[in-house]
This record gives sequence, structure tokens and C-alpha cells, in this order.
Amino acid sequence: MIKAVFFDFYNTLAYFWPPVQEIQAAACQEVGLFAEKEGILKGYAKADELFSRENHERPLYLRSEKERNRFFSHYEQLILKGAGLDVSLALAESVWKVGATVPKSFALFRDVAPTLTRLKEMGISTGILSNLVEDLGTLVKELGVAPNLDVLVTSLEVGAEKPDPRMFNAALEKVGILPSEAVHVGDQYHSDVGGARGIGMHAVLLDRGHWHPEITDCPRIASLTTLVDLLRKGAFA
Repeated sequence: MIKAVFFDFYNTLAYFWPPVQEIQAAACQEVGLFAEKEGILKGYAKADELFSRENHERPLYLRSEKERNRFFSHYEQLILKGAGLDVSLALAESVWKVGATVPKSFALFRDVAPTLTRLKEMGISTGILSNLVEDLGTLVKELGVAPNLDVLVTSLEVGAEKPDPRMFNAALEKVGILPSEAVHVGDQYHSDVGGARGIGMHAVLLDRGHWHPEITDCPRIASLTTLVDLLRKGAFA
């Protein structure tokens, strides 16, 4: 029986505002490039996989400014490649630096609040497992979902990044349940699905943009409303 559902934060429950595809498109124009917004989103799907792997190997906040700049230049190259633009590392760095100057906040996806409410009605505990280095408690309060969340676990608190087992075990310990009694939902196959499965939790890949049709070894959903349906049907029994 599933007693808890844990979620990744960025790109699962919340996204940047203004949307990243708009920021990127404007940054490209600043340096004389044109990029389709849909292509930018496609590029982000690949770039975020790189981010997940690199951040696990060595958290970016522990790297020097020079190392971070080089990483984000490669990251930007992948974003632009998704939009059909094959640019030099130097030009990619220029685009990234322009976009980085834009002030950003977070906004919830529309399916988040209704899903958290339904899970509470079903008697299921909920929580967030995030590699964010920001104050997650303040963020969820500002977004209005704090009352419907029982557990918050961050990499700063644990001293490890997903997919490290310590992240997932910390959430389980806070709720007091077994791995088989929990589901973790996230947009990254390596850090979210792989990490959860590594300790025996159920895992769901949230693929809002349908970017990962190659993933067939776990439930892959485009909306959190589908997650509620899966739970009601006993898909994780």
C-alpha cells in the first residue's frame, strides 16, 4: 500500500517565471540568433540530463566560478542544439550570460495544487526531494502549497545530491515508512527514477513535453493528474 508520494521540485512542481524558453529566445536575439521556443524546450530536456549527471558527480555550487562558467557554456550549447543551432562554446557562453541577468521567480504548474489536495484526501503523505540550494520552505509558502506538504528534503540538509540514497532515505525516515510504501515522481530519469529505484521505492517519470519516448521501463506520465489515476487503480501494489 502506498503511504507517501514524494516529488522533485524544479520542472516537476514548479517552473521558472518568466518561462525559460522566453528568456532564451530573447537572449538569442541579443546576440543575433533566432531560436524557436519549442526547440529551446527540446534542448532543455537534453541539457537538464547533463546537469543532473554533473551535479551528482560534483555539485555545481562547490565548483569555482571558472568551472561553473564552462559547464553552463556546454549546457547552453545543448539548449541551442535542440533549437537547431550549432554554436561555438564562446557564443553559447554569451547567450547564457545574457539570459542569466533576467530576474526569475517560480510558478506552479496548474496540476500541482489539485493533485496535492487529492493525495491528502486519499490519506497519502506528500513531500519534496530537491537538489535546489535555495530555501525550499520559503518557496513552498510563497507558492501556497506548504499546508499540503508533510516533508521537505534538500541536498543542503542531507549533504548529498539525488540520486544518492541518503536523499530518499531521509524522506522515508521523516514519514516513517518502508521504501515499498512510497512513490517518487520527477522529470529526470537518472536522478529521480534511478535514485528512487536504487533503494526500492516506486518511481514515475514526469515527461510533460513528451521528450522521452525511449523510457519504457517505468510509468511515464505527462500530467500529475495521471499519477492520481494510477494510485487509485493500485498500479504500485
